[in-house]
Amino acid sequence: MTDGHTLRGTMVPHHRPWPRQILDRYDQPGLPAFLAASDAELFDLWADAGVVHAALRDPASGAFAVASVPCPQGRFASIAAVRPGAIRLERAIRDLFGYEPVGAADARPWLDHGRWPQAAPLGGGPGPRDAEQAPETLDGPPPYPFLPVEGDGLHQIPVGPVHAGIIEPGHFRFHASGETVVRLEARLGYVHRGIEGLLAGTDLARAARLIGRVSGDSTVAYAYAFARAAEAATGTEPPPRAVWLRALMAEMERLANHLGDIGAVCNDAAFALMHAHTGILRERVLQAAEAAFGHRLMMDRIVPGGTAGDVDADGIQAIRDAAAEVAKRFPGLVRLYDQTASLQDRTVSTGIVRPDYVALYAAGGFVGRASGRSFDARRDAPYPPYDRLRFDVPVRSDGDVNARVWIRIREVEQSLQLIEQILAGLPHGPHRTGLGPSSGEGVGLVEGFRGDVMVWLRIGADQRVERCRPRDPSWFQWPLLETAIEGNIVADFPLCNKSFNCSYAGHDL
Repeated sequence: MTDGHTLRGTMVPHHRPWPRQILDRYDQPGLPAFLAASDAELFDLWADAGVVHAALRDPASGAFAVASVPCPQGRFASIAAVRPGAIRLERAIRDLFGYEPVGAADARPWLDHGRWPQAAPLGGGPGPRDAEQAPETLDGPPPYPFLPVEGDGLHQIPVGPVHAGIIEPGHFRFHASGETVVRLEARLGYVHRGIEGLLAGTDLARAARLIGRVSGDSTVAYAYAFARAAEAATGTEPPPRAVWLRALMAEMERLANHLGDIGAVCNDAAFALMHAHTGILRERVLQAAEAAFGHRLMMDRIVPGGTAGDVDADGIQAIRDAAAEVAKRFPGLVRLYDQTASLQDRTVSTGIVRPDYVALYAAGGFVGRASGRSFDARRDAPYPPYDRLRFDVPVRSDGDVNARVWIRIREVEQSLQLIEQILAGLPHGPHRTGLGPSSGEGVGLVEGFRGDVMVWLRIGADQRVERCRPRDPSWFQWPLLETAIEGNIVADFPLCNKSFNCSYAGHDL
């Protein structure tokens, strides 16, 4: 890392492509002190047996590294005071592993709602809960202690976790003065499925299927990141054709989701016409994906070593036809969005996320880029074939709902260009190879439609997963939604929420 600040420790062999070092266990405050004195961005924080890992990026050089802090007594120094994006991650570590973040800013549980049969299920903890650990009553566990808000005339509005539409569960607690939101606090974790526990001990084929189901709308991104992590850990080079097919699927997934999101944001602003038209275009992309790859969402089509299947001439033509239709009809929809005054009245200056908050949380995707953080893993942590493709990374600084819509619009345009380049440059040859027999640790970082998706993986000598950590970009975006709604009216929350479109399942795991 730069700025004269370094972390000292023992380098771990066979950790690719980023270096990993184990810090001195007697110097645990070293990581918080390092982060306080540097500009290093936190990309993830997760636990393992007797250790806590932090994935970091130096924004000046673009270099990534993993710092591992041993915690043999089940304690580690909290970094939340200097990297607030770690607050919920530390709470999740405590819930899953039982490790205590010393000096933590928030001691409340996060994923554990008091209904698990065992405390700290991944940490080999105290075993089944006894009556004192889980004081269940007919009314369920004790109430969650939301943060207090003081002031005259304030009232609370609870929303969820069950919602009116087809949507995953999440509870939102509003403190409002009249119609103006003073504070919003979210409580998530309702769709925790124990993904990290399910991954441990599985073979790579089953692990790839599980990873592809972390968040269904990002199944390509997760499978892509997992495959790259597995290939890095085993020293495997996938065939060139597979590399390009993966990028093709990733851009189709991005295109479909952005089209759907643009329409959904407009629908929440009572402009259903846009929702109908973008829904048609999204459906065309999904139909092309099914024709080319045999699955509308392209689930299970990216695997370690390459892709599960190839694409034939008819499939390529289906993609070309769908892309051509989107390219023809989308500009008219953009003009409709831009020239509808009643729609602009709802989206402009609503739900502003401050650029300094985005930088502090290292938030990626359209949330980050709409507020001035120009990070895209395809460009800033380049992986093939994006290092050979031409594309722009759109960035705005206004940070409102309108800005997040425009970032999506520009990314639709970029994805159309990338699909054209990929189809033109698609090499011939095999689409899959076997993984190398070696064990090791690997990291995969890819750009999904929400932002950077990261997978950290350790493979044992028996070629089974010893530990796997998938990280969704929503971890660093959900907290910013709470800041975006402050000062807005309650009725604008659905619009702000949809403009973020964070993943519940990807976050809750």
